[in-house]
Amino acid sequence: MSTIHFPSGFLWGAATASYQIEGAWQEDGKSESIWDRFSHTPGKISDGATGDIACDHYHRWREDIALMRSLGLQAYRFSIAWSRILPDGYGKVNQAGLDFYSRLTDGLLEAGIEPYVTLYHWDLPQVLQDRGGWPARPAAEAFVEYADAVSRRLGDRAKNWITLNEPWCSSILSYFLGEHAPGHRDLAEGVAAAHHLLLAHGWAMPVIRRNSPGCRAGITLNLSPQTPASPSEADALATRLADAAFNRWFLDPLSGRGYPQEAVEAGRHEMSFVQPGDLAAIAAPADFLGVNYYMRNIVRSEAIPESRNERRTAVPNPELTEMGWEVYPEGLYELLTRLKADYDFPAYYITENGAAYDDQLGAGGQVDDPRRVAYLRDHFVQAARALADGVPLRGYFVWSLMDNFEWTFGFSKRFGLVHTDYATQQRTPKTSARWYSRVIAENAVEA
Repeated sequence: MSTIHFPSGFLWGAATASYQIEGAWQEDGKSESIWDRFSHTPGKISDGATGDIACDHYHRWREDIALMRSLGLQAYRFSIAWSRILPDGYGKVNQAGLDFYSRLTDGLLEAGIEPYVTLYHWDLPQVLQDRGGWPARPAAEAFVEYADAVSRRLGDRAKNWITLNEPWCSSILSYFLGEHAPGHRDLAEGVAAAHHLLLAHGWAMPVIRRNSPGCRAGITLNLSPQTPASPSEADALATRLADAAFNRWFLDPLSGRGYPQEAVEAGRHEMSFVQPGDLAAIAAPADFLGVNYYMRNIVRSEAIPESRNERRTAVPNPELTEMGWEVYPEGLYELLTRLKADYDFPAYYITENGAAYDDQLGAGGQVDDPRRVAYLRDHFVQAARALADGVPLRGYFVWSLMDNFEWTFGFSKRFGLVHTDYATQQRTPKTSARWYSRVIAENAVEA
């Protein structure tokens, strides 16, 4: 065993999202979100659960901050529920909603925990969806009003801002593949939604900076290394297109390069929704890029028959998480070094990384999760490799602080460092939480 030390000032935290933990779905003036509507639609959630109560964080936030403090977390990434702040999507501000997040921010700071605020983690107010949702340009305009209201209230204390979480999920996965709210299956809608999400980000950045002087602001993307299944030219081409459609579709416009033309042509996308000035707005300078990493994608060409392609040489690791995702820690190193080589973001944060396992509460009240410990350790080692190679990685947020409502999987998948008993709302730190606490205290990992 050797000890790998992280740089002084490296930030260790955990992350959550509003709909997944808060509950209180109809309290204190909050309106319906698209996830409220989606989860109440029969057949959409695998176990029939909803986020109506979730982890009851809305009422238990003090307890949860005390838990974070006991683990030694230095930072906490949380998201704001738009429909708590602007129940009509725009217009009149609901002060009770702002008050909740103001108390949460103050509580974190009092506990010595730095707040990292995500403005949008997929829970669009349903009233805006009824008016066209993200495929329509007014959603981006409404987002700027929302960002203004939140950053004016919290901007004197919260100094780290993330506009959007994983716009691929809230556009393609939600409006084209139909797996997330609102569950549409229209490619044109998905592509337009992606553009308006990026536009919302770009328009909101100067607003956040104005309301929170001296802040750091950026965006979080879910990114995956795209690995060719063989050395064949067919697989190489398919891999380039997959990278353009998944990773570069967001990275390139954020970096001032516009949308990848090969992906536009391959998808036969009609891009008339891009108006003059949009691409310049999207490319607003960011202080950092948030990176959510869970897995790589091994790409096999569908353009030629399998029998005519070369033998597969990229073989998936047989170890999978409960989500069915390949455990491939090296992908984090590959991703971070590629970002440093190809893009010029001044800093990076791992804003999500973690694994779902079938964690059981033992007879003695303990939750032993050695697979999660190994998963995190191996990914931390790869992050340290990237740092050693000059990647300006500033911090790491484990997903997730606690077991919660895992979107279409309901309560059937557990990502948390802390076990949640959904019947009693009892929180129990797992073995991984105690292990992570030691990593934070030592700013080092044993490998």
